[in-house]
Amino acid sequence: MDPDAARTARESLDLTFHMSNLLDTGLDRHTLSVLIALCDLGLNPEALAALVKELRREPHASSLPATSTAPSRLS
Repeated sequence: MDPDAARTARESLDLTFHMSNLLDTGLDRHTLSVLIALCDLGLNPEALAALVKELRREPHASSLPATSTAPSRLS
């Protein structure tokens, strides 16, 4: 990527991140970058927004009780 294109991309991400913060979305720069890249690839932005909302509703894997799928051996 040439320097001007890289600068423009960085400025666009900075502006998007600032707007995201103003709207209190809770999205970080990396997540926004991934979402922008997916939109650039042609994915529907409304579908991506619905997916983000759905993923936020689901409990985090780290908050679930740990379960083992391996058989336990008793000596």
